[in-house]
Amino acid sequence: MVLTRYILAAMRKAHYEPIADERPYYGHIPECPGVWATGRTLEECRDELQEALEDWLLLGLRLGHPILEIDGIRIESGTPLPVDV
Repeated sequence: MVLTRYILAAMRKAHYEPIADERPYYGHIPECPGVWATGRTLEECRDELQEALEDWLLLGLRLGHPILEIDGIRIESGTPLPVDV
């Protein structure tokens, strides 16, 4: 499935770093503007980041925004998704 391949490719681009916070792990995906997360552990941060990426993709597709290609994987936004999806 293209969506799964896209998510896996985007997660491979993720960058993580420690921060001075009660949730001391920060992660973001530079290729996906606005996709970031924090967590108490690195694993929690990864899980939160993937959830943020999935939400970003669904909202972008629903609104008909172009989705950036990652590692040759392209998701075309056609008809916006219904609001109740």
